[in-house]
Amino acid sequence: MKRAGFLLLAVVPVLVTTAVYCALPEHPARADAGTSVPASRQATGRSGATAERGTDDRRAAAVPAGLAAPGKKELAQQLVASAENSTLDWREAYAYVEDIGDGQGYTAGVIGFCTGTHDLLTLVESYTRKHPDNGLARYLPALRRVDGSDSHEGLDPGFPAAWRHEATVPAFRAAQDAERDRVYFDPAVRQARRDGLGTLGQFIYYDAMVMHGPGTGDYGFYGLRDRALRDADPPSQGGDEKAYLDTFLDVRRAAMRSRDAHRDTTRIDTAQRVFLREGNLGLDTPLVWKVYGETYRVP
Repeated sequence: MKRAGFLLLAVVPVLVTTAVYCALPEHPARADAGTSVPASRQATGRSGATAERGTDDRRAAAVPAGLAAPGKKELAQQLVASAENSTLDWREAYAYVEDIGDGQGYTAGVIGFCTGTHDLLTLVESYTRKHPDNGLARYLPALRRVDGSDSHEGLDPGFPAAWRHEATVPAFRAAQDAERDRVYFDPAVRQARRDGLGTLGQFIYYDAMVMHGPGTGDYGFYGLRDRALRDADPPSQGGDEKAYLDTFLDVRRAAMRSRDAHRDTTRIDTAQRVFLREGNLGLDTPLVWKVYGETYRVP
């Protein structure tokens, strides 16, 4: 299937074959080159940061479950799937595998794990440790060789068929869910709760984490958040929640417009921004939204 993110949409109703867009790798380290800090100040800084994080975690723990509640989590997957796959049936993506021509090799699975961005390799390695006789284990040497590139060397022609077959195994579907949560869902929700955001804000962070990856560079999720924080305070710092989320969406929209693959911003303009302007900070149903001109409804 052609990816919705590339605007190559089939003219079909809501339910179509699923494919989840790959989060781009954005993991540059934060640079402190040329700065000399005494050891005592370094220790104080680490202690202060630890104390601040502990306070944030306690504050987050006091926030209601939000997007992590089962019903809201299901809704989150539907919202993401509408933008990534033009469907609400996100479970169809377990068996998806395709090279979509974005330079990241094969994109596969429930959240678009990629052979070029390390997360697919991590998934197969973790799964193989628990299930060593699985049908993907024999591709691990090739997956390690092509990691970080768009190469198919050692994967063709059998890897796609092996992935689709393994996706019929409940344990592999569970492994995909677990890796999605570990890398994308849980960190996004945790950070949103630390920032004092409600369910809508938690989803806005999650959708950004899926598309942009958990990186600190200009296009990564944490880089986007850093830029938003320069212009607006989150609720945890006394800011207005709607104003902060509006700023974050502005920052993300500008970043998306800078990349050809993501230039269509309807997942923001006619979905997330609509919920925000309606004041639906709890992401309460019923919901009606549009992505790429298609209308979706959850009662």
